[in-house]
Amino acid sequence: MKTIRTWRGVRMRRAEAGVDPDAPARRVFLPASWDDAAASALAALAPGAGAARVDAAAHGWIRPVTDRAARAGIDLELEEWLHLLLLARRGAPGEAVWHGREEDVPRFVLNLAAFHDPALGFDVDGFGQAVETAVVALTLAVPSARRLAVGMADLSGLLAALGLEYDSVAARDVAACLAALLRARADGASAMLAGLFGAVAPAQGWPAPAAACAIPGLAEAAAQRPPSGGLRHEATTAITAPGAPEALLGVETGGIAPAFSPLAAEGGLTRTARAMLAARGLTGEAALAAVLSGSRILEPAGATAAAAMHDAVAPFLHAMPARPTAQAQAPYREDLPARRAGYTQKASVGGHKLYLRTGEYADGRLGEIFIALQKEGPAFRGLMDSFALAVSLGLQRGVSLEEFVEAFTFTRFGPSGAVEGDPAVPHATSLLDYVFRHLASNYLGRHDIPPAEVEEADTVGSGARDHAPLLPFDLPLDTQGSASPRARRRGLRLVTK
Repeated sequence: MKTIRTWRGVRMRRAEAGVDPDAPARRVFLPASWDDAAASALAALAPGAGAARVDAAAHGWIRPVTDRAARAGIDLELEEWLHLLLLARRGAPGEAVWHGREEDVPRFVLNLAAFHDPALGFDVDGFGQAVETAVVALTLAVPSARRLAVGMADLSGLLAALGLEYDSVAARDVAACLAALLRARADGASAMLAGLFGAVAPAQGWPAPAAACAIPGLAEAAAQRPPSGGLRHEATTAITAPGAPEALLGVETGGIAPAFSPLAAEGGLTRTARAMLAARGLTGEAALAAVLSGSRILEPAGATAAAAMHDAVAPFLHAMPARPTAQAQAPYREDLPARRAGYTQKASVGGHKLYLRTGEYADGRLGEIFIALQKEGPAFRGLMDSFALAVSLGLQRGVSLEEFVEAFTFTRFGPSGAVEGDPAVPHATSLLDYVFRHLASNYLGRHDIPPAEVEEADTVGSGARDHAPLLPFDLPLDTQGSASPRARRRGLRLVTK
């Protein structure tokens, strides 16, 4: 298989990859530094079912483009530029172009992170040239298309390399300038093509981006105004859903979305996370130490930040995905200190021993509980362990102890009865009733919870306190003579034959 000139000297590796884990494996050849996700993407993009090389597969769609360019008199080094874009993992067309299929809106994605060099910064001129190259390539690949979707991806990776927080004004200014430059160069290329193939739509303006941003020279380049005259396309730019081309380019986050996790699929840190740590001057060890000490670094941006970024970019582009909506965020878990205070309480409820152990925050708030039983079987002990863990997670995520006390005092199931070993709680209607009476007394200072009634006091006709039969939907009376659902709960029992 002949090697394309641009790819000569590139060390290749062989991989067996499929479109997905259930698809038949296919032998592919790609640069040795590209990961397995890129191998699977190449298996999906390369036409046919046999062995495929990335350079030959790219040549399959690039050659028709350059032939049409030559016939149209377009004097551009398209073949070399397009191969270099792919080799540098800066840009690639959508799946339909690779397979030679025409579609209404062909797409081309540019990997923003690949245009950044730690020593040289962001290649503004290279990005602008890549946009123009993409517009020309798509136009020649699908001459009938009236709308193009040239877009950008991995904004999060670029912002991390620049040391910018995704949810910041500086980051949104960079994104807006990139979008403005993308639109200016794309429409400029479309205007040039309109001179060759005819115009189908008038040029339209867009707002001015920020006058300055964190990338030197970007704001000045993005200040270009709309081309005069008509355009070859009704639309040229779009942010699209990620697919195989993004995986081939090594894109970690599609479009302008935030990075949702600092962890890669194989368990290590993502390139974006490593770039952010490097920008902050933190080593992996220092980052781990910061996390263990309670610092919140590499915190993922939420839907609100994504919506703000969407609003910053949308005025410049022809098509965008739906605006993210802020969802109810899961409460933040407040971790307990590594060494924490607490105590262990031993008690007996109805002759059944239990051990209640607590863990506290530095300010004395309850943060976790453990309940160990002695006589009960493994199933009951397992349920109680899981219950204690659920309560602990609730406490650490902001659920107040008062809510747990209200929910679980007066619960009635065996074992129950007299309590030994804890003078603060003389009787309990269940193990849970005892646990939360005890916690209410020790952590809330609550001594106003009515005492647990012994079984005989809840039995009609016992002599201690008779209860008149209740009609449907009636509530029993509490000790003050008021109807109370809590009183009914204390009196309910499950009876079986």
